[in-house]
Amino acid sequence: MPTFVYMTRCDGCGHCVDICPSDIMHIDTTTRRAYNIEPNMCWECYSCVKACPQNAIDARGYADFAPLGHSVRVLREEEKGTISWKIKFRDGHEKNFVSPIRTTKWGSIQSPAELPVPSAEDIHSQELAHEPEVLNVPDGLPALRADQLKQGVV
Repeated sequence: MPTFVYMTRCDGCGHCVDICPSDIMHIDTTTRRAYNIEPNMCWECYSCVKACPQNAIDARGYADFAPLGHSVRVLREEEKGTISWKIKFRDGHEKNFVSPIRTTKWGSIQSPAELPVPSAEDIHSQELAHEPEVLNVPDGLPALRADQLKQGVV
C-alpha cells in the first residue's frame, strides 16, 4: 500500500523526506508540502507514516479491500509509541494492525562513528561491519560449508 500526503495537514517539516529509504518523499518547492514522487516505487515500509508528527501521510489501499482508490487511515500515537490502522475488507471482515513506532529506545543505537574501525581481517569478511555483535549473535552468523553446497558448485 503506497503512501500519499494530505496537503492540508502537512506543514513541510521534512521528517518523511529524511527517513524515506527509497528517496521518493520530496518537498514541493512551491507549496512547501511533502509528496510521494513515485508511488509505484514505495517500499511500503511506512517509515514516513511513523515519522510524520502531523498524521498527514496515509496509505492507499489495494483494490481487494479498498476499492476505487480508498485510503487506509493510519493513526500515529506518540504517547503510546504505536502506529495503528484498521482495514475493512469487502466481505466485512475487519483487521486491526498495531506496531511500535520504534523497537528500541531513542538514542540507544550507536552511530557508525561510535563503533570501532574495522580491522583488515574484517574488510575481507563476508559479514557486514560489526556483525554479529550488533545483532546479538555471539556464536557468529550461520553459514553454509562447502560440503553443504550443490555438487560441482564451489
